Amino acid sequence: MVAVQPEWKTTADEIWAMLKENARQMEETDRRMKAMSEETDRRMKAMSEETDRRMKETDRRMKETDRQMKETDKRVGEITGRLGDMVEHMVVPNLVAKFQKLNFTFTRVSRDVKITDGQNRTLAEIDAFLENGGEVMAVEIKTKTKISDIDDHVERMKKLRLYADAHDDKRKYLGAVAGVVFDDSVKNYALRNGFYVLEPSGETFIITCPKDKGYTSKEW
Repeated sequence: MVAVQPEWKTTADEIWAMLKENARQMEETDRRMKAMSEETDRRMKAMSEETDRRMKETDRRMKETDRQMKETDKRVGEITGRLGDMVEHMVVPNLVAKFQKLNFTFTRVSRDVKITDGQNRTLAEIDAFLENGGEVMAVEIKTKTKISDIDDHVERMKKLRLYADAHDDKRKYLGAVAGVVFDDSVKNYALRNGFYVLEPSGETFIITCPKDKGYTSKEW
C-alpha cells in the first residue's frame, strides 16, 4: 500500500500575510539596529566628551603642577642665593688671616672676579681671589658642595692658567673650595684634586690642606 503525501495549499492571502510579517520583522530589526546604533553613538559621544574633559583636567593639573614647581625652584634658588651670599660674607673677610696661618701672605682679596677674553666673553668667574707677588688662590664658595662643583673648579683653574700664560703671569695658581655642607666623599675628592677645603667650625671656619690627608696641593 503506497502512502500518499498530503498537498499543502497556500492561498494568496496567506502569502501576503507572510510577506507583511516578514516586512514587519525586518522593519522592527532595522528599528532596533538603528536604536542600538544611536545608543552606541550617544555612549561613544559621552565617553569622548568625558575623555576630553578628563584630558583637559589632566592638562590643567599638569600646568598647575609645572607652575608650582617653577615657583618652588624660584624660591629655592632665592634661598640658596641668599645662603651663598651669607657664606661669602662669613668666609671672605677671614681668608687672609686663615691662610696666613698656613704660611700664605696674601696682600689683596677680591670678590666675584670675572675673567674675560679680548671679545669680552666670560672665561671664568671666581667667588674669592687672593693674590700676592708670587701666588694666587682662587676660592669657589658653595652652600652644599657636590662632586660636579669640584670638577667645575678644576676646569676653572685650567682656564685661569691659560689666561695667566697669555698675559705673562708667572705666579703659581692654587685652588680652594668652601662650603657649608661637605659630604666626606666630596671633601676627600676635593683634597685628592689638590684643593684646600674650607668648612664651618663654630662661628668661623677651618681649612684642611691636601697634605693633611696625604695628598699634594696642586699648582696650576
